[in-house]
Amino acid sequence: MRHPTVKWAQRSDKVYITVELPDAEDVKVKLDPHGKFFFSATSGPSKTPYEVEIDLFESVDVNESKASVSSRCICYMVKKAESKWWNRLIKQEGKTPVYLKVDWDKWVDEDEDKGGADDMDFGDFNFNSLNMGDTDDNYGEGGSDMEEETTEESKVAEKIVEEEENAEKDKEAASEVKKNYV
Repeated sequence: MRHPTVKWAQRSDKVYITVELPDAEDVKVKLDPHGKFFFSATSGPSKTPYEVEIDLFESVDVNESKASVSSRCICYMVKKAESKWWNRLIKQEGKTPVYLKVDWDKWVDEDEDKGGADDMDFGDFNFNSLNMGDTDDNYGEGGSDMEEETTEESKVAEKIVEEEENAEKDKEAASEVKKNYV
């Protein structure tokens, strides 16, 4: 079983998790209040299976957590049960798994965190509406299949992809400006 690249960033009240898996199919996601996060999908012409199971650092609010699916990635806004900064994303101490990376495009330092408003629009798309907040311990066995994207979900996913592309363009432009002044 392969692991897709997983990027994360946090605010005092939420964690952003982005699973980078272009053209993902048969997507299954589970999130439980104790912070157990499970993702599986297939991708590519040979339908290669991918899977990630993470024990998040602390408890989460499944009902307030949201997800968005695009053709390039699956984005999650996981609401923390308690509004405070985590020392790391996962409970496991020691070396971080190689597939887990900080999402510097979404990262905000603790002293710059204003809390409150999301800088990403997930609309009304949440774990609860997709029956993904399953609290049983049968992770990876069956799971809840994500329903096909609706028009609204597609718009949200497109907006996230557009925001990511704009952030990348801004970084490239800043790099060019920097080169011209160095």
